[in-house]
Amino acid sequence: MEHDELIDKITNEVMSRLTEKMKLLDSKKQESSSASSQKPFISPAELAGYIDHTLLKPEATVAQFEQLCNEAIKYRFMSVCVNSGWVPYVAKKLRGSGIKVCSVVGFPLGEMDTRSKAFETRSAISSGANEIDMVINVSALKSRDLKLVEEDIRAIKRACRSNTILKVIIETVFLTDEEKVIACELARKADADFVKTSTGFSGGGATVEDIILMRRVVGPKLGVKASGGIRTYDQAISLINAGANRLGCGSSVAIITGAKTDGKY
Repeated sequence: MEHDELIDKITNEVMSRLTEKMKLLDSKKQESSSASSQKPFISPAELAGYIDHTLLKPEATVAQFEQLCNEAIKYRFMSVCVNSGWVPYVAKKLRGSGIKVCSVVGFPLGEMDTRSKAFETRSAISSGANEIDMVINVSALKSRDLKLVEEDIRAIKRACRSNTILKVIIETVFLTDEEKVIACELARKADADFVKTSTGFSGGGATVEDIILMRRVVGPKLGVKASGGIRTYDQAISLINAGANRLGCGSSVAIITGAKTDGKY
């Protein structure tokens, strides 16, 4: 099949489902809104199990990474998420704690070539990463080079080990709803384990509307990670109620310690 024909085929497959998915989006929003008040209270300890405790700032110091790891152990966050260069340090600090190590790849732009992303992935895993959060090639997606986007994700999946979790950051702030659907569908086809909203470096961030849409596209089998701008317990709970089963947070401790244990936020 010719390149252009393949792009058209993938686009048509995705777009044939888009209209129905978008029709269901409004009703899903209403369901989520009405159901949110009926959701059981999530304790701070339970919420910690959803959180990837994150530090990705280029100016971060060793002391901050030590604090990050200590906080993760204290509050029992799901993972610590860092740039790949910090994986060896974090893996050593967390050894034996049961806290996972997550590394971002192709961060924050996603524009490096696929071989470089795959190399970074293998290096991070060999250094101790259990999970990989890769950034898609947003430019390729917006240019409708869907083959490149899918092959980029597949290459990172191949670079992972069988027990490595792969999350695909689609950077929602740059995308239309149509492009969000296509990005999620390509991640699903490429055998990713999660789709993720944002890097947090490009403005915007996780919204309830995007989580509802992403969950609707990928169904119950894939994870949905909300990331970017999550600073309060209320936000965290609303995103979980909308369908997120992982949260990327730099303000994790404030979110947990700011929660009231009486069920009132």
